[in-house]
Amino acid sequence: MTPAFERLQKQLKQLPGLGYRSAERIALHLLVEKPAALEALVASLHEAAGSVRRCARCGNLAEGELCGICADERRDHGVVCVVEHVPDLVAIERSSAYRGVYHVLHGKLSPIHGVGPEQLNVASLAERLADGSLREMILALSNDVEGEATCHYLTERLAAGKPLQITRIGFGIPSGGGVLYADSVTLKSALDARRSYQ
Repeated sequence: MTPAFERLQKQLKQLPGLGYRSAERIALHLLVEKPAALEALVASLHEAAGSVRRCARCGNLAEGELCGICADERRDHGVVCVVEHVPDLVAIERSSAYRGVYHVLHGKLSPIHGVGPEQLNVASLAERLADGSLREMILALSNDVEGEATCHYLTERLAAGKPLQITRIGFGIPSGGGVLYADSVTLKSALDARRSYQ
């Protein structure tokens, strides 16, 4: 293969979820099978790089000052769902089960990896909590040590003393799953998140 092809493959391989073979297939597809698609892809990347940015309020993707969710007056702006990353927001939106607004942290606290509050989108969340317009903060962060530490930080440092209901999404056995094959952490989460059946 040529040096230019190898450089393209190397760049593609750096994308999440792409290994050596996938990067090679995509590069070959764009260069050999569909060269016209390559130009459209490059144009789309340039356009997105020039116009897509973080929403000033919540950290979601936006092309203006605010994302479509923050700008939507039909949403419940008194309830904010805090998520780690934009794909988490997209997954919740896909469920059509939530009509409030969001706040994207762009990560979670991880002192081992050098991620503190300064590296996260925490300052704008503190501003949102300080203005008193929020009734509820839903914590939709990972069910792991870093996720729990981040939840603790947000409730103790940012929300303490504020008239705000703080909730955490439930975790447990997935729909269609059985107790027999669930690991101990999942079973503990399922038991902790139980609710009345009557």
